[in-house]
Amino acid sequence: MYPLLLKPAVKDYLWGGNQLKTRFGIESDYDITAEAWVLSTHKNGQSTVRNGAFAGKTLEETLAAWGQRAPDILVKLIDARDRLSLQVHPDDAYAQAHHQSPGKTEMWYVLDAAPGAALICGFEKEMSTEEFAAHIQNDTTEQVIRSYPVRSGDVFFIPAGTVHAIGAGILIAEVQQNSDVTYRVSDWGRVGADGKPRELHVSRALDVSVTKPYTLPCGQVGKVKEIAGGSLRTLAECEKFAAWECTLQGAAEIPADIRCVLCLEGSATLSCDGCEDIIVPAGASVYIPEGLQCTIRGDARVLWIK
Repeated sequence: MYPLLLKPAVKDYLWGGNQLKTRFGIESDYDITAEAWVLSTHKNGQSTVRNGAFAGKTLEETLAAWGQRAPDILVKLIDARDRLSLQVHPDDAYAQAHHQSPGKTEMWYVLDAAPGAALICGFEKEMSTEEFAAHIQNDTTEQVIRSYPVRSGDVFFIPAGTVHAIGAGILIAEVQQNSDVTYRVSDWGRVGADGKPRELHVSRALDVSVTKPYTLPCGQVGKVKEIAGGSLRTLAECEKFAAWECTLQGAAEIPADIRCVLCLEGSATLSCDGCEDIIVPAGASVYIPEGLQCTIRGDARVLWIK
C-alpha cells in the first residue's frame, strides 16, 4: 500500500466558474468547472489514482484490491460564480428510505469570497412547515431566509435538514457524507442549458426541512493549537466526519486516523516509509490508506480530514 495522489471528477453545473482550473490547475474539458470531487467513491463522480501501480484505477477499485472499505466521506472544491439553488439535504433515515443512500451533513470552509458575498443558512425566525410551503408557493423565500456575509477562513457546519445556499462569488472546500441527494426549494427563476427551469423537489424538501434559525457557531471559529511543524485549527467534529485546517511551517506527523489531505495554499510534500514522496500542490488531494503513517512538510495550508 502507498498514499494515493488523486485526480478529481469534475462537474459543469451552470452556476460555476473557472477558478478551479486557473487557480488550482484542475484538469477539465468543460468551459465551466463548478465542482471538483477531490476525494470521492460515489457512483456519480469517482476520484482516480494518479501515482504508483494503481494509476488510472478508481479510488474505490484500489481500496477494494487492498481489502479496505471505501470512505464514508466526499470532499469537494466548489467555485460558485453565481449563487446555487436554495436547497436542503435529508438525514440518514429519510435518504435511506427514499434513495437507499446516506443522508448529507456537510461543512463549508471558505477559501475566497468576493466583496459582499454571502451564504444562506436557515431562517430569520422559526416558522411552521405550512408557512414555509406558502413562501415557496408565493416565491417569497428570500424574505425569510438568513444570509451571512463571509470572508476567507470562515467555517459553517450544515446539518442535514438545514435550508441553505452558497452565494455568488465564493470559493469553498466542502466536506460531506458520501451522498449526492439534494432537494431544490428554489432556483431563483433560473433556466438550465435546455432553456427550461430546473426540477424542484418541494414536497420532499418540506418533509426534511428544519424551519428554524441557524444557531451553530460560524465564521472565524475553531480552536487553534500549536503542533510540531505548524498549527491546527478544528473546523468540524461529528459522528460523520472531522476536519482540521493545518498551517504548515515545517514538518508535521499526520495522525493515523486521517484519511485525506487536501492542499489549499502553497505546496507540501507527503512522505511515508518505503514509499515515494508525493508533492501536493494547492488543489491536490491525497488519500492515506488505513495502516500507513505519514508525515507532511512545507509552507502550506492543508485540510486534514477523517
